[in-house]
Amino acid sequence: FAVVIGLVQKNLSWDDFYHSVFDTLKISCMVIVIITGAMVFGRFLAITRIPFDIASWVVSLPFSKLTIMAIIFGIYIIGGAVMDALALLLITIPIFFPVAVELGYDPIWFGVTITIVTTLGAVTPPVGATTYVVGGMAKDVPLERVFKGVTYFLPAYILCVILMMLFP
Repeated sequence: FAVVIGLVQKNLSWDDFYHSVFDTLKISCMVIVIITGAMVFGRFLAITRIPFDIASWVVSLPFSKLTIMAIIFGIYIIGGAVMDALALLLITIPIFFPVAVELGYDPIWFGVTITIVTTLGAVTPPVGATTYVVGGMAKDVPLERVFKGVTYFLPAYILCVILMMLFP
């Protein structure tokens, strides 16, 4: 559909078309490699049963369920700030999902909550991939201003996560 619009508006040259297809293939290959690596890692974890052993060990710790989940969400915030959200989720879900289930949390609630927490990490520095995408689209707006604009959303993210933790 985008190609048709580009052709109709006569904004799409053959060179631009070639570069967009090439960039799309590069990004698609990167995602496929990440997913393949995560699948191999997930298979390894399933065969070794490490996540279930970790879940049993974590549940036996003398901490409350809320404290354990806060630590897990803290790991997701830090991880989301320094790496791609898809890679982070694919690597960590096989480890943390059994822990959440063993603690008695609903799997759907856990999935929704880690999605929100990971997006919180995706807009915060140092990586802040989503913020850089917005900065790249608005070329006339300095990146510092984009990061400043993101800070207004951080309290809403934090409040949402706190409410979801208090009322799972």
